[in-house]
Amino acid sequence: MAFGTGVIKNMDRLRPETRSRVGIGVVGPHDLVEQIVMVGADLPAAADWRLVGAPHAGEHETYEKFARIADSIDVVLFTGPLQHDLARQAGELPVPATHVPMSGAGLYASLLRGVLTQGVDPARVSIDSLPAADVDEAYGEIGVSTEGVHLSEYDRPESVRGFIGFHEQLYRQGATTAALTTIRSVAKALAAAGVPALRMMPTSHTLRLALNTAALLGTGSRLEEAQIAIVVVKLAASARPGYSGPGNYWQQELKLKLHQALLADARLMGATVAPRDENSYVVTATLGALGQATDGLRAAPFMDRIRSDIGVEVEVGIGLGGTARDADANAQVAVDKARNAGAAAAFLVGVDGAVLSLPVRRRRRAEAEPAVATKAAKLLEQLIEKLDDGPDAMVVDAEIVADVLAIAPRSARRVLQSLVEEGLAWPIPPVKGAQAGRPRQPYRLVRA
Repeated sequence: MAFGTGVIKNMDRLRPETRSRVGIGVVGPHDLVEQIVMVGADLPAAADWRLVGAPHAGEHETYEKFARIADSIDVVLFTGPLQHDLARQAGELPVPATHVPMSGAGLYASLLRGVLTQGVDPARVSIDSLPAADVDEAYGEIGVSTEGVHLSEYDRPESVRGFIGFHEQLYRQGATTAALTTIRSVAKALAAAGVPALRMMPTSHTLRLALNTAALLGTGSRLEEAQIAIVVVKLAASARPGYSGPGNYWQQELKLKLHQALLADARLMGATVAPRDENSYVVTATLGALGQATDGLRAAPFMDRIRSDIGVEVEVGIGLGGTARDADANAQVAVDKARNAGAAAAFLVGVDGAVLSLPVRRRRRAEAEPAVATKAAKLLEQLIEKLDDGPDAMVVDAEIVADVLAIAPRSARRVLQSLVEEGLAWPIPPVKGAQAGRPRQPYRLVRA
């Protein structure tokens, strides 16, 4: 894949003194670690990286094995999301981390192996770990109905505990002819219980993609200060108002809520958020910070929060570059690709123009950050409590704020500015009055 290698070579040209090889740690079951190392050794970019294997005998050893090599690597590639999540739960990850994705690509080989060697009926199997959409797509391509296919998706390490019982019960009931699993320990336990089990392994193509993503993250962590990531977040056409103007309060409130949602995630990556035009914002961050916030460039930034908190679709394009101008140009190309894809995923355009698609990850309620009432939020609450009810109550200016809060006009202007910075207020175009002089600047408040 040209994405990782091309970006790495461009990064190296930016900083020639850092051309030492990127250290990529590979952590997981020994057979997968060995396969990844062999695949990596045959890639053209192998001269640009150094693979450090850390195989474990059981999932409980994941963090221990990682910790042993953490000081000698720039990035860690876990063999699957289970190992990735186990390590994150066990302790801090001092280097960028990513994992080999689970997909339906390995399902075909497993089903074929089962049909040829064990007489497995592909229409009557149980499958764990894979997303439902991937299973549906894989079966659709081979023209087999999924009516008799049973699925238990992966949802954090806790879900793995139920995989063995899930498969065994279905097999004992005669509902399935075999179990397909991505987890080595589950496959061993099922085999010991007499349940035909097939272990789904990632394809070589999937491993090459994962290695290139890891190399990109590892190089980015070295050159964080030189690598700029610009994210353009634009309201999808379906979410835009039919008309715009100072009297469209729905539009103003939507923009405020979007700004607030972006700020919530941007703070976690130390990024800045600024309006770009009537329907879009620009977020500026470093590649390293973006990688940490997107699960190692494996998930789209911002989209899950905006969908769950606001309920609108947005187009997200990410551009990388050695300069802000280059990153911005790539971000524009990326957001155009997101628009053409119907806002179904975010797109990232690298330094060399190669493209990476980042899927939307469902946001679980347990992951939502606890609300922390900032000083600005408390001021907003006080202000709303004292304002009269009415259609225009949420539109204020410095004079109204000064009167309601019993403070000086200068202090009122500072209050409004702090609300704007927190995404709790939005300046709207002033309406010229009959009196001469500069019109007052109104602001539209939005509830936190």
